[in-house]
This record gives sequence, structure tokens and C-alpha cells, in this order.
Amino acid sequence: MEEDTDFRIRFSSLCFITDHIGFHGTIKSSPSDFVVIEIDEQGQLVNKAIDEPIYEIGKVLPETNNFAKKPKLGFQNVSFEERSNQKVNTLVPCSDDDKNHESGSEKEDTINDGTSGDEKGKVYALGSLLDEKTNELLNQFACNIKKKWNFKSELTGPSPEFSLGRILDKNQRAILHSAVRQKFPFLITVGKNSEIVVKPNLEYKELCHLVSEEEAFDFFKYLDAKKENSKFTFKPDTNKDHRKAVHHFINKKFGNLVETKSFSEAKYNVGNPNIVITVRFREKAYKHRKRSVECQERKVIYTAFTLRKENLEMFEAVGVLAVKLGVIPSDFSYAGLKDKKAITYQSMVVRKVTPERLKDIEKEIEKKRMNVFNIRSVNDSLRLGQLKGNHFDIVIRNLKNQINDSANLRERILEAIENVKNKGFVNYYGPQRFGMGRKVHTDQIGLALLKSEMGKAVKLFLTPEDLDDPVNRAKKYFLQTEDAKGTLSLMPEFKVRERALLESLHRFGMTEEGCIQAWFSFPHSMRIFYVHAYSSKVWNEAVSYRLATYGSRVVEGDLVCLDEDGDDEHFPNNKVHLVTEEEESANTYAIHQVVLPVLGYNIQYPKNKAGLWYQEVLSRDGLQTCRFKVPALKLNVPGCYRKILKQPHNLSYQLIEEHDIDGRAEGSHIDEATLSLLISFDLDASCYATVCLREIMKHDF
Repeated sequence: MEEDTDFRIRFSSLCFITDHIGFHGTIKSSPSDFVVIEIDEQGQLVNKAIDEPIYEIGKVLPETNNFAKKPKLGFQNVSFEERSNQKVNTLVPCSDDDKNHESGSEKEDTINDGTSGDEKGKVYALGSLLDEKTNELLNQFACNIKKKWNFKSELTGPSPEFSLGRILDKNQRAILHSAVRQKFPFLITVGKNSEIVVKPNLEYKELCHLVSEEEAFDFFKYLDAKKENSKFTFKPDTNKDHRKAVHHFINKKFGNLVETKSFSEAKYNVGNPNIVITVRFREKAYKHRKRSVECQERKVIYTAFTLRKENLEMFEAVGVLAVKLGVIPSDFSYAGLKDKKAITYQSMVVRKVTPERLKDIEKEIEKKRMNVFNIRSVNDSLRLGQLKGNHFDIVIRNLKNQINDSANLRERILEAIENVKNKGFVNYYGPQRFGMGRKVHTDQIGLALLKSEMGKAVKLFLTPEDLDDPVNRAKKYFLQTEDAKGTLSLMPEFKVRERALLESLHRFGMTEEGCIQAWFSFPHSMRIFYVHAYSSKVWNEAVSYRLATYGSRVVEGDLVCLDEDGDDEHFPNNKVHLVTEEEESANTYAIHQVVLPVLGYNIQYPKNKAGLWYQEVLSRDGLQTCRFKVPALKLNVPGCYRKILKQPHNLSYQLIEEHDIDGRAEGSHIDEATLSLLISFDLDASCYATVCLREIMKHDF
């Protein structure tokens, strides 16, 4: 692998946590020597074929003929005005003893509005619409959501989902949508490609912060019933500011559907009038809401697939796919970035492209060293970090001892692997986080963006390397002339990002506003990537300083994570604890619990020398007053916490002679065979295999 001397300098200053000697070797001799396979949130390798839809849990069993004979649901007969002042007892029970109480019970699935079971206001029992297993799982899903909310837990990570399966009959889907929403107003249902998916209704939770849960429960049932000329009345409220907040919430969220007004009650005390907020449907809005919602749900198509690429930068791969499919790069979403010089497998989702359209380009993209498979329809895009980790299969060639080390090489390798397997490695961000350029790294661009130096950031992005090739000749021409149109004619077609930025500069000019528009030619995930790169560089320096200053001791003022099961980099502030003097003396915490903040606006710093170091670095880089928000580019960086140590999982290895491996290094001979190491392991999300190998080998690449 071609070495970058600047990176060797930057990373040689980083420290180690283990004390073995290590060894030398060569990684990434070819892309096939470094295979990366993403591990999804269910713990499955994404290169495995998927035989059935990933979200489908249960089936709807009623026969179409029997279903069609049932009358329309009688939601319109429910008197919401009368119910608003009644005590609600339909909230879902969430104790373990009650989890099966409602399953299959038609009585429990009826709207509890004081009407008898013989009246038309009765809602179809979910037990009659779903098979027993799906109904039971749905009730459990609803209970789990309520439990988390009742304990003030945040639904971190991707929103929980539960699939009711695919229902081909449109009328059946409509009835099931309504039945679920009426029984569980704190849930929403989404229909995509004949599948009904149930999710938490975050607007319900938000309203519960303003009014009682009973009122929120009734309001969302009212909203979903869409009864013509009906009204809903909240409980009397004497606080004007609070009423204003309720008005604002409803008009902001549902203003196209309903309107709100405040009225004095007929019976009130003149000195302390009771004012109530009344909600009513806008004229004819109730007639069109269902159709407009269904159209809105159907208009966006999401297609998931597994992307295999070889020796290809991820953003370049996305650019090629975008051109072939006639969409833009920001229509693609992914859980994590992957190495260039490697064979990688990762999950992706593309908007506005059908599975059939994606299948049509399979042959074309093979020429670009890409393959797509596991193609299927899904309900939403992916988010960065929406993965469990990555699996690595790596070949390290040309193994040899460190200089002046005469010990047995095999013993050195065994010692090194076992040491890191047991003690872990310093959880640095790897070199690929910062780009592989010699002159400019992504963290420098990120710093310029944080300081709102848009023109400087553009020039840094287009700074050439000391290479005489078409790409670098085009970049050199731009820096000399700032002629975006002329540079476009020189820039090769495959440099998708560079061309997108240049096209925008040609259109808007090399002004401050023009440079802002140029950055908007990149998707949000790419814009924020540069800012994250700067934060990552500072974190690397911070952990080196922390370990050099205090070593493996946990000292007063350190930050430790109290949530052992939490995902790395997603610890909320209330799970991060400041170590006290007494806890240091008692050795209450271990070094593997220590975290350091990744810069952002919502983090706390250590209260020791490491915390002072952060302030000095921010001052050094001109960010003393930085709020880690770049409004011009719609970038908000809340920050997070990252464990300073990590361990590989499921580690295995094998030592073999070079001539036993396919793709033997050129010029090697049987009688001069050298050792090669085949090593496999899993790493948590946001950990780097090259960093783990660096700790094992005690060798900078």
C-alpha cells in the first residue's frame, strides 16, 4: 500500500494501551486482502441473501370475502364532545400481567364511549382482523412504547417499528389502519407497498407535555375519526400562556386539517374565568384528509439493497449509481462509510427508485466494480450509525519482527493478538476519517466550515496533490484562475463531487453566497462529514493527552459511562458521570468505562487537565465562541461521547505461508516463503480495523 508520510507523522504520535512488542507486516496489498461486511441492527451480515421482507412479522388472516361483507366502521357515531369531560379508561395496560388481556377480545377493542356493544359506534376488534400471534405482538409493541414513555425514556436510535404484514385488499388495509389508530392513538400506521407498519406517534408524546394523557388520547381518536361538523374540547384552562402553547402546537401540526378557538364556559367565576380550547375540522378537510395522507404515504418510494464495491470510494460509488438511476447523491442513505482499498458490503437505501429500476442497472455497474443484491422495498431511509458494527476478514502479508527483535515471530504474533483480544485497543478514529490526501485533510475543511469560511473551505476541497494527472491538473487550474466553467471542462466525469461543486460555482459565482450554494450541492451527510472529521481529529489528540497524563487510572474529573449496554457515541448526558475524589480513591470505575466528548453544543467536558486541554485547543483553532452550528449550511453538531478503549469480538486467526495464499506477492518463491496472517474479527460501529491492527502490530501504516 502506498504510504502517506504526513499521516505517518500524525498517527505515530498516537499512543498504545498494551505493552507487547508487536511485529511488522503489509496490509491492503490488494482489495481482496481487506474485506469489510456490515453487521445490521439485527446482528446479521448484510452480504447474506435475504429471502423475505425484513420487517414482515405477521399476516392478516381474515378471508377477503368475509371481510368485504362487513359494514363500514362506525367511527362517525362517536360523540367526542360528550367524551371530552368523561374519565378515559381505554389507555393500554402495560403490566406484564395484563399483556395478554386484550388479545382477541372484541369488547376491549371497542371504543369506550358509553355506547352499548350493539350500537354502530363499535370498532372492529383487532382480534378479528389479525391472527392471534400478530395481535399479541402488536399489543406487546404498544405496551413497550408506553412503558418507555411512562419512565421518561427517550426512544434513541431508529424509531421502533412493527409490521402487520402485507394486505393486498385496499378496503382491508383501510379498516386495519383505522382500527389500530383508534385503539392505540399513541401509535401511527404507515402504508407502503401494501404493507402496514406501526410506529410510535411522536406528536402524541409531544402533546402529552402540554395536556393530560387522557386528553391527548381523546384528541388523537377524534382526529382520526374525521366526523363531519364534530368538535373536540380540552379541559378548562385559566393559564393564558399555556393555552397559547396548545393553540400553537395544534395549528403547527394539524393546521391544514383543524382550527382552534378559545371560549369562556357558560358557568364561570368572573374573577377567574374558565377558558376552554375547542377544536373543529376545517370545512371539507375531513373529506380529503384520508386520501391526501394515503397519497403522501405512497408518493415516496424507498428501495433497500446491499452494495458490494471493490477498490472504490463510497461517495464515488454513490455518484455512479445516482447517474445511472437518474437521481441525485442525496437520494441515497447509508449507515456508515466504508474503506476504498477493500472489498466492502453495506446496506443502502435509495429514494424515488423502484426495485425493478435498480435491478435494471445490475449489469452496467458491474463494469465499475460494483454489485447490488438483496433488493427490496422498505418504508424509510437509513441513518448514519444505524448498524451494529462491521465484520473484517484481513490478510497481513510479509510478516517480520520489529527491528532489533530476535524473538520467535510466531510467538510474537500470538502474544500480540491475545493481548489486544483481552485488553482492547485505543479507540482512535482511523486515517480514512480524514481523507488520504497529503496536502489537505477533511478535518481542515471541517474547521473552515465551522468558522463559516465558505470560500476557504471550497479552495481546500479543490487543492491539488503533487501529482500530474487530469484531476489534479484541473484543481490546479481552478486555484490559479477561479474559473469554474473552464475547470469543469478539465475535470474527469467520474469525479462526481468535484463536478457538482464546480457546476454550482459556475452558476452562482465564487462569492460567499455562491460558495454556500456550492456546499449545498453535497447531501447533508457529506457536508456534516467534514465537520465530524474535525471533531474526530480533536478527539484523537484528546485521548492521547488523557492517556499520557493519567495512564490507565480513572481519576477525579474523568467522565465515565454508566450504561454498559448503550451504543457507542450515543450516550445521553444523564448516562455520563463525573468521577469524584472518593470514587477515584475507591477505584470505583475501570478504564474501559472512561469516555471523552466528541465536540458539539450538547456535551460536558472532563473536570481535570483533559478538560482544560479541550479549552486550549478550541482557543488555538479560533473556536472559543463556536456553538457548533452552521446555520448557512443547516448543520447542527450536538456532539457525543466515545469510549477511549474498545475490544474486538469473535476474533480468530491463522498463520500460513505466503505461497499457500491465492494472489501471492509477485516475485516470491517457494523456498523463500514468508508468513502471512489471516485474521477475522467484529468491531462495534464507528471503530476502525486499521486502528485495531495498529495496536496488535505496534506498527503505523
